[in-house]
Amino acid sequence: MVKKNFQVRLGKIEGQVRGIGRMIEDGRSCADLMIQLRAVRAALRAVEDQLVGVHLADLIVGERDSAPLSERGRRIHELLAVLWEGPAVEAAVHADADPPR
Repeated sequence: MVKKNFQVRLGKIEGQVRGIGRMIEDGRSCADLMIQLRAVRAALRAVEDQLVGVHLADLIVGERDSAPLSERGRRIHELLAVLWEGPAVEAAVHADADPPR
């Protein structure tokens, strides 16, 4: 069910991107293109947020993940490092600090 949801959402985004290509071919205004590009970025962020939420829930609750708690903790840390994109994640995770902005 979750996988299908991601596929549907990504299919819609793919259609939006193709539409932007057609807009460029048709010579649409920069403003029109920017509106559509921002919509695509927002849609991708929404998919990313949902994906992270599902993954973290699986790692924390562990219903579908039989890995030991220490391994799940390592994977959570790895995911946070990708999300926060930087070495400051190490200090933030160990200090219970907010993520760097």
